[in-house]
Amino acid sequence: MALKTAEQYKHSLRQMNPVAYILGEKVANVSDHPLIKPQVEAVAQTYSLAHQAETMNLLVAKSKLTGGQVNRFTQLFENIADLTAKVKMIRLCAQTTGTCFMRCTGLDAMNATAAITCEIDQKYGTNYHQRALKYIKYVQENDLAVYCGNSDVKGDRSLRPSEQPDPDMYLHIVDRTKDGIIVRGAKAHQSGSLCAHEVLVLPDRDMRQNDKDYAVAFALPNDTKGILNIYTRGPLEDRLLDGIDLGNVRFGKSCPLVIYDNVLVPWDRVFLCGEYEFAAPLLRMFANYHRHSHGGCKAGMGDILIGAAATIADYNGVAGASHIRSKITDMVRMSEVMYGCCLAASTEAERTASGVYFVNPVLANTSKLYESINLPEMIRLLIDIAGGLVATMPSEKDLDNAEVGHLVKKYLKGVADVSTEDRMRMFRLIEYLGFQSRDVVSNIMGGGSPEAHRITLLRETDLEAKKKLAKRLAGIKP
Repeated sequence: MALKTAEQYKHSLRQMNPVAYILGEKVANVSDHPLIKPQVEAVAQTYSLAHQAETMNLLVAKSKLTGGQVNRFTQLFENIADLTAKVKMIRLCAQTTGTCFMRCTGLDAMNATAAITCEIDQKYGTNYHQRALKYIKYVQENDLAVYCGNSDVKGDRSLRPSEQPDPDMYLHIVDRTKDGIIVRGAKAHQSGSLCAHEVLVLPDRDMRQNDKDYAVAFALPNDTKGILNIYTRGPLEDRLLDGIDLGNVRFGKSCPLVIYDNVLVPWDRVFLCGEYEFAAPLLRMFANYHRHSHGGCKAGMGDILIGAAATIADYNGVAGASHIRSKITDMVRMSEVMYGCCLAASTEAERTASGVYFVNPVLANTSKLYESINLPEMIRLLIDIAGGLVATMPSEKDLDNAEVGHLVKKYLKGVADVSTEDRMRMFRLIEYLGFQSRDVVSNIMGGGSPEAHRITLLRETDLEAKKKLAKRLAGIKP
């Protein structure tokens, strides 16, 4: 089954039994829990769009591994066209859901793993690359949702992994057996972990010889014994539990803390095991791929921010005001710069020894750094355009109340031809877009901190070549 339907995806999740704690309670039927179901619905869209005639060209690709059609969220980047299609696909999914749809991290991690394992094998004669290809083929054939377990909890950030008072602050190998490795640690900010079939774990920093047990990469089913998911709270989620005053009426995001408590990883699922000098290249390739993904994702989110701004301006009767049009124009500019940089990063991609194409890291990081600065500004402009009701609007329970509902309807009316209910719905969406911290923080920190983007940008920029250009024009001889 190379292409699951949305319903088949949801059914397959119900067949799994991940360990999950939500608001202090152990939950059995995780995917139907009201705090998890909205992201399940978001991920389901990546399956649904693959079967719709007008969108399947972006969501479906032909795989060299299987010889057949696969969901592009499981595809290796075999050429520049694959990378361009990836950005367009991700923008489409963001436009459709208005939130995280989770599968980007797994896609980026699989490609980074396929590329770097080839380099490890060339140096050490290991067979990691064939293991990785076998795993990716399995994912493609079963159309599995994979997320990347990347962000360690880190403990004292002034200390390296092997220097931590508690060695579990970075996920690490605690034993090697005939059956596989035993790992322990925790990964934070795990977008959609409870909506996935599999986790692909990568190191999240450079490692030295003393850190070699922390240089580990592997894949496991999400309900493997010893993996625990602890739901992390966010604002506005009580509304999901109550079923009222929703901003995004269908889709949402979750980012559990995932703990690995002496988990056995079979050898055929291990892709890095102590080759510490490859931890940083693996991380960097994944990070650059994921910053590339962000350009498509946040351009799609930008489209929703722009649409919400333009709609509420209509509803408020101020769409024709010059300052409103100027602010919306600025929002369009910001969104398209992110998108354009990532399309350019695709066209400037280069083929690695594995055959997987790698994006231009300078352009990918330029997009992500621009996002971290300008997407929060887009949200500020949206709230500026909308007005104070973003934060001070009565509940829909008040609108439905027999005693005061008619007063709410009267006094929250905007232009004559738009109902009060529709105006309130748009304000709720804007509130969600502006104050849902998981998405807002992701705009800044997703794919690494802004400082990580700056470091990568400078590291990948050939300053000496630029100096030569300036010196030549100034008449300075070498």
